[in-house]
Amino acid sequence: MNADMLQVADAVAREKSVDRELVLESMEQALKTAARRTYGTKAVEASIDRLTGEIALCHARTVVEEVEDEENELTLEEAKALDASAEIGSVFREPLEPIQLDRVAAQTAKQVINQKIREAERARVVAEYEPRVGEIVVGIVKRVERGNVYVDLGRGEGVMYREDLLPRESFRQGDRVRTYLREVRNQPKGALIYLSRADAGMVLKLFEQEVPEIQDGLVTIQAISRDPGSRSKIAVISTDIGVDPVGACVGMRGARVQAIVNELHGEKIDIIEWTEDPAAFVVNALAPAEVERVLVDEDNGSIEVAVAEDQLAIAIGRRGQNVRLASELTGWTVEIMTLGDEKQKRENEMQAAKDAFVSGLDIDEDFSLLLINEGFLTLSDLAYCAIDELTAIEGLEEELAVEIQKRARNSLLNSALQEDGDEPLVALMDVEGMSADIAEALTLQGIVSANALADAASDEIEPVAGVDEERLNTLIIAAREACGWFEE
Repeated sequence: MNADMLQVADAVAREKSVDRELVLESMEQALKTAARRTYGTKAVEASIDRLTGEIALCHARTVVEEVEDEENELTLEEAKALDASAEIGSVFREPLEPIQLDRVAAQTAKQVINQKIREAERARVVAEYEPRVGEIVVGIVKRVERGNVYVDLGRGEGVMYREDLLPRESFRQGDRVRTYLREVRNQPKGALIYLSRADAGMVLKLFEQEVPEIQDGLVTIQAISRDPGSRSKIAVISTDIGVDPVGACVGMRGARVQAIVNELHGEKIDIIEWTEDPAAFVVNALAPAEVERVLVDEDNGSIEVAVAEDQLAIAIGRRGQNVRLASELTGWTVEIMTLGDEKQKRENEMQAAKDAFVSGLDIDEDFSLLLINEGFLTLSDLAYCAIDELTAIEGLEEELAVEIQKRARNSLLNSALQEDGDEPLVALMDVEGMSADIAEALTLQGIVSANALADAASDEIEPVAGVDEERLNTLIIAAREACGWFEE
């Protein structure tokens, strides 16, 4: 029987891939739990001899200063009567008779052992696979249930849900599969290893395996966007001027990229050279479409791209795939249009700007075209730009530049005053005590009417030169009076 205990421990350790010592410790814990049915509240310790398998039970009593549990504790005086060298904290162990495991005790012991082994298995799987998250792992398909693929990884089992598979991809039991280890999650029912073939990381790791220059750090993958099973785009850059990053990833006669395409069942892969210039990067990302013109709007994080009529479908791609992947790859919102649409849009913008400048600034069309050609397209551009930007225009003196900016601000203010609202707007200059300089400063803060000033509190308004808090509060009260707040 004793030898059988060691044989059982060895067999369980091999089957569950856990340490033999842990199995024996689980058995000792199970025996200790089962002994409670026989010895009640006694502090029982169980041990299994690692060489012979001999089982020993003993009653452990601890030496304490003040006894609270008479059955399991004893005083120092009592302990010294048994052993002169005893001290506080010493433990005296008295042998107990072996127990007979009835059906209930045996079932309890089995549950304890199983629980300990499950905990050990879970900890082992997490410890082994968590550091490998983000790697390619190879396994054998164990079973397929409801479209989910369960993979035997050797010392653990992973799962690929349907959304982690490539479209129209299927596996059968016994198939060998390469997957991307996406996540390891420690759960009460066991450690779960999540695998994926649809994750963008799968493409990244396949290139790292196939391209020695990436392994050596000579080529770096800067960004990836992917439509699993259909098309991927990767942006690469070389850290060595003598290495062509795109050529390194493609390989001789396309051998390297073709190996990856075959692994992904024909998924197309566009390899693009990364550059800091957003316009050039977007042009590269939209390949194979040929781009004619690019306009970058840094404030809105968008890029307008103009292509020839016959290139529009290529640039957009099937169901917008090409432009969507290019946008994800570059991080810019990409808007595609034909050259004709782009020309019409520019003409409309210029006409709108010209009309606004002619009417709002009281200038002629030639002067408005001069401002437009310098990049000013709205009254706001003129009203809130640095005065140096205007004086940099050839032939525009500072005095005229100041006047243009003043007219732009007054035009914006008048437009705000003319907007429809729940109540009639009152001009700032109609507020008692208001000066032109203060009104201009408030306008720059977005307070363009007496109504807006009346709704504001002094601590909500940024400091205005020459206006202390007391005067500002006086102006706010005057604004409220002008707006009829105090009328009965």
